[in-house]
Amino acid sequence: MSAGVGSLLLALAAQTATAGTRELKEIRESGELVVLTRNAPTTVYFNRDGRRSGPEYELVEAFADSLGVDAVYRQYSSTGAILEALRAGKGDLAAAGLTITEDRQRSLRFGPPYQRITQQVVCRRDTTQPENLRELAAVDRVHVVADSSYAELLEALRQQGYPVPDSREIPNVGTHALLRAVWDREIDCTVADSHITAINQRYYPELLSPMNLSREQRLAWAMPPDAAELDAAITRWLEEYRSAGHLDDLHEKYYGFFRVFDYVDVRYLIRRTDQRFPRYRAWFREAAEEHGLSFVLLAAQAYQESHWSENARSPTGVRGIMMLTRLTAEEVGVSDRLDPRQSIFGGAEYMARMKERFADEVTEPDRTFMALAAYNIGRAHMHDAQVLARRHGLSPYRWRDIKQVLPLLSDPKYYRTLKYGYARGHEPVRYVQRIREYHHVLANELADGPVKAIPHQAALSGP
Repeated sequence: MSAGVGSLLLALAAQTATAGTRELKEIRESGELVVLTRNAPTTVYFNRDGRRSGPEYELVEAFADSLGVDAVYRQYSSTGAILEALRAGKGDLAAAGLTITEDRQRSLRFGPPYQRITQQVVCRRDTTQPENLRELAAVDRVHVVADSSYAELLEALRQQGYPVPDSREIPNVGTHALLRAVWDREIDCTVADSHITAINQRYYPELLSPMNLSREQRLAWAMPPDAAELDAAITRWLEEYRSAGHLDDLHEKYYGFFRVFDYVDVRYLIRRTDQRFPRYRAWFREAAEEHGLSFVLLAAQAYQESHWSENARSPTGVRGIMMLTRLTAEEVGVSDRLDPRQSIFGGAEYMARMKERFADEVTEPDRTFMALAAYNIGRAHMHDAQVLARRHGLSPYRWRDIKQVLPLLSDPKYYRTLKYGYARGHEPVRYVQRIREYHHVLANELADGPVKAIPHQAALSGP
């Protein structure tokens, strides 16, 4: 190829890469920020109320608000399609859980990272469990999303001489679909980002991630290569958003309850959803509607309390499906704590009262999390936790901060200085953690018809 022809081709490629790129001024004047994304629980989805939700959605909405424009979403079926559309000038930015890779940086610009993940090999726990690349190479074939960072990583490892199995790139699908295929035994293994694996293990408990395929990687929004002004605006905004604690709040909301995955516990929950829950379902829904609570969350709370056993008892004297104390039962008019209907309605009323006992500055979802903790440990000890939060320069209105100081209620250095004294402060932290975990699974298990796959961030109020 001659030097002249080569220069011409490079110029044409540059024009194609930046086709349709809008200046920041144009975006503001149009009143719209065009965002390319995909439908998934880690990006943008419709919740049980039929409204858009998801971590990428909330980030984009906050940024669009800072520009004084509306976000307009264009949805694509795969990462490859999103990147192709972005290169073709069909959007201002792509917000779709995109990993920053060397190959992508050759044709696109990435904003500052907002999340860090690792790529993991995912298989079924009852099939194969490769723990290193040599064992992975023995797997017949690994299926991955086409044009993904997973395919790019496998090829890079192969080029570096590492033992890597044959891989098949599947076009026009998302990672979640391939994880389902692993669970259905249609394929042996796939590769997924760690946060995607964590969410899907709650739907498909047999999924196992026996090894990390990468070191820590960064997720960021992608833009056309010449979108320098937009990139600068995103960088300034994200720094302010992060400094104000909003990014930590967002991660807490969507991923804060994913800690150690308990396969056996989730399997029992799914089984009991089929075997025990139908007997109580109508009462949970009726009680939730009467007291303005989430039906799914109330059911998750009851499962944490008693595993939906109406005859449950504890050595401390709490009883019934909502494990009410004698005093609490009297307060909410429950005459028989072992009567499941009385217990469910009594527990719902008590939970609603707990939600009312926090200041207006406590907003959702923190109000719900703090009310759950108060149900477990008592409103008095939550008052002490809020006092401690203030002493430590933390917010008394955010669950993310309150759960840091609750364990201090069992430390004499702290509880001797508080009005209500000693409490087992670790318990309400675990209590809320488990309920959020169960809520996530149940939101999927209890959904009807076409919304079966809607993930955990259904609204925390309403049916």
